[in-house]
Formats: sequence, C-alpha cells, structure tokens
Amino acid sequence: MPKTWQPNQEKKFARDLEIGKSYYVIRDLETRGARFEDPQRYEEHVFTERSRLTGTPRTEGGMTATELCRNWGPVYDTKPRNMRASGEPGPQFGAPLGRDYTAYLDEAELRGLGKRLRDASDPRTRRI
Repeated sequence: MPKTWQPNQEKKFARDLEIGKSYYVIRDLETRGARFEDPQRYEEHVFTERSRLTGTPRTEGGMTATELCRNWGPVYDTKPRNMRASGEPGPQFGAPLGRDYTAYLDEAELRGLGKRLRDASDPRTRRI
C-alpha cells in the first residue's frame, strides 16, 4: 500500500525512507499564462547519502529529507498516475496533420509542410 507523509511528519519521513528509492511530490502550476499546461506535475527525488554532520538523508543536490517533506510535502512513495513529470515535454496542440494521421510522409508532403512552416513564421506576413 502506498505511503504518504504530510508536512508535519518530516521526522517520521526521515526515519522511514530508504536510500536509493524514489520519492515524489506534486507541484501546483499557474495556468493563467499557459492555458494548455497541466495544472499539476510531479517531481521525483532520490536520496543518495546521509549527511556526515546530522545523519539526515539527503539528495545529490543537498536537500535533506526534512526540508523536502516540510517545504514541498506531502511526499509519496509511489509515482502519481495520469500526471506528467516536471521534465517531460508538454502535449502538442495545433499539429498540421491532426492526431488521426498515421501514414508515412512522402517528399511532396514534406515540402508542402516545410512551405507552410516557412510562410507561417515569416515576420513580415504574420498576422498580429
């Protein structure tokens, strides 16, 4: 069964975690400026070592387990389903061929698509 640690359980999270295992946090994104973006994405963190001074587990970047849980929690030990990671590319919208086009493109079609691209990206003919 998947485990979840809330922000007030940072010490319990630091005790329970395993070195080398992936843990996930969910980030809320502002979508007013990017209408087609997902409102939430997940980030993956792997704890690789323990701090020599305090013994607290930390990532390669230096973030400790208590910092992650307190500042970005809740923390999950399983990957969220139906959600994109922060580093993955976004969905593609407005493709010239549509989603149902499955055939291979021949040379004439490639030239035609190239012309459409050149015409659309010309700053002198672009509509404002």
